[in-house]
Amino acid sequence: MSKVDDLTRLRHIRDAAMKAIAFANNRTRDDLDRDEMLALALIRLIEIIGEAANHVSMDF
Repeated sequence: MSKVDDLTRLRHIRDAAMKAIAFANNRTRDDLDRDEMLALALIRLIEIIGEAANHVSMDF
């Protein structure tokens, strides 16, 4: 895997994390329990982070 691919994946991780933080900002656990769209968005962002992290090369 090339270094460029790793850097792209790290940007994906950063971008998804920043979105998750923004979506969760000023929200409570109760908001998460009641707002299915919020919960699904956060789950998807966590999936993006995990998938990108899984494909970063060991050498990087």
